[in-house]
Amino acid sequence: MTRKLTELLQITYPVIQAPMFLVSNTKMVIEAMKGGIAGCIPALNYRTLDELRAAIKELKEAKVEGGSFGFNLIVNKSNVKYKGQLEVLCEEGCDFIITSLGSPEETIKQAHKAGIKVFCDVVDLKFAKKVEHLGADAIIAVNNQAGGHRGDTSPEELIKHLVANCSIPVISAGGVGCKADIDRMLSYGAAGVSVGSPFIASVEANVTNEYKQACVEYGADDIVVTERISGTPCTVINTPYVQKIGTKATWIEDLLNKNKKLKKWVKMIRFSIGMKATEKAATKATYKTVWVAGPSIEHTSKILPTKAIVERLVS
Repeated sequence: MTRKLTELLQITYPVIQAPMFLVSNTKMVIEAMKGGIAGCIPALNYRTLDELRAAIKELKEAKVEGGSFGFNLIVNKSNVKYKGQLEVLCEEGCDFIITSLGSPEETIKQAHKAGIKVFCDVVDLKFAKKVEHLGADAIIAVNNQAGGHRGDTSPEELIKHLVANCSIPVISAGGVGCKADIDRMLSYGAAGVSVGSPFIASVEANVTNEYKQACVEYGADDIVVTERISGTPCTVINTPYVQKIGTKATWIEDLLNKNKKLKKWVKMIRFSIGMKATEKAATKATYKTVWVAGPSIEHTSKILPTKAIVERLVS
């Protein structure tokens, strides 16, 4: 429990550049590593396994002392590429894997054989204890300040609760936009932090300038929770279009979700539709866009290179 994130990943600062769907890329992670932190990319950002393999090789060649890199895996049935992605990661090697939305059991088994650490997203103690029992190296505690899919508990309450009841390190995810936020999370007992939204407005991010500029112009008070993307509560910027379409699931989705036999399929369909909509929003600037972000964009005042954002966070 006393091990810090800096020791786990051999990095200079206890910070992970969080994996963000369609936003994260190798350029961002390379610059993050140069800044002395860890960088992570969703494996789903690559359409083919060959593209994923090429990205791993690029990061291995660019790795510098004081930095590290990893990938995020969606480990439930909604990700039909999961097994192939895990195989490639274990074959090529990386420093760590972050698992989300499912049981990490198989990932932990295979990754540990390949010498890769596994950190698991959790939102409460119940799942934290499960992944600890399965052999996870650390917990990613997703709190109610996180961007995208978030938890329901405040950073302070969640971190302290997990630290008091788990024997593996707790990494806080959500609510970090400046150095004072990092210090606060560490004071609660976190071994480190995972930071996403501030990096959306980076020069290297794979999104439109309109998306980046929205993270500059909007703040914490402009973040709302919507059920319209994946069926699971997700934080987005409250643009005029979001206000127009509303943030609640449709009455048809509510009705279908009450049917136990159909609920799983409804969620899978909604997830697929939501991911396609998010992709369009990230890569095409139109009126009908839904931009995912967390309240930590409050501290984003301009579009900056990734390395400059790292410096702002740690100095």
